[in-house]
Amino acid sequence: MDRRDFLKASAAATLTLAADTTWAQNAKTEIHWLGQATAKITTPSGKVIVIDPWLVNNPKTPADYKNLDKLGKVDVILVTHAHGDHVGTLGRSDGTSDTADLAKRTGAKVFGPAGLIQTMIDLGWVTGEQGVRFGKGGTVTPLGPQIKITQVRAEHSSELTLVDPTTKKSQTYPGGEPAGFIIEVENGLKVYHMGDTGLFGDMRLIGDYYKPDVILMPIGGHFVMDPRDAAYATREMLRPKHVIPIHYGTTPVLKGTPQEYQQFLGQTTTQVHPISPGDRLTF
Repeated sequence: MDRRDFLKASAAATLTLAADTTWAQNAKTEIHWLGQATAKITTPSGKVIVIDPWLVNNPKTPADYKNLDKLGKVDVILVTHAHGDHVGTLGRSDGTSDTADLAKRTGAKVFGPAGLIQTMIDLGWVTGEQGVRFGKGGTVTPLGPQIKITQVRAEHSSELTLVDPTTKKSQTYPGGEPAGFIIEVENGLKVYHMGDTGLFGDMRLIGDYYKPDVILMPIGGHFVMDPRDAAYATREMLRPKHVIPIHYGTTPVLKGTPQEYQQFLGQTTTQVHPISPGDRLTF
């Protein structure tokens, strides 16, 4: 390649890079809620992050997405804690999970609390290379430096209970500590998936320090915040621009509703999006 060809190629590459950067800044982030805590996030550059995949036996998941192949490309899987309605063991008796199946089908790496990922590795759900352990306050960039995933505190429990396919007896394994995730995408938007959590004082720190724009917030009560607690966290501590209520209505004890949450929230600058499983929003 002579100097003129090299300069032309360099100029074209620079122009392409600039166009890609501008496109990523102007493009939108899509959040596709699939019931309970399962969410599929597509970033401005087309990267796909699936959080807490419980799909096959989730009563609120639309029928199409009970087939894991319908999710299409998945680049990263995040798991907040070990309970069956988050790793996808609930309703299964084959000794595995939706998380493990999705990882095998897509080749996506699985990120989550260190103790949980280690148990997944020990069970053979993921390889040591595919399962990535990290802890609260840790930030990972598996999709490039423009997409940052930070693990934060959640107030909950975490244990992994499986039904042995041969004996039909259940056995419980360590699940590490529960967590939430702050996901910052290419255009600077920050999405906070809270996982399962009760109300705790450091939500104020998370709001002040990370300043999440969009929060996927559990509101069902019993195991997580109820609508009153969630409204207090929203109004007094986190103060996001947008909230998507999640983790309600799948079992009888998860009685909280988006309508109750909005009533407790009252007048606020936060926009609440009471969507149905299968619905998508862009930000």
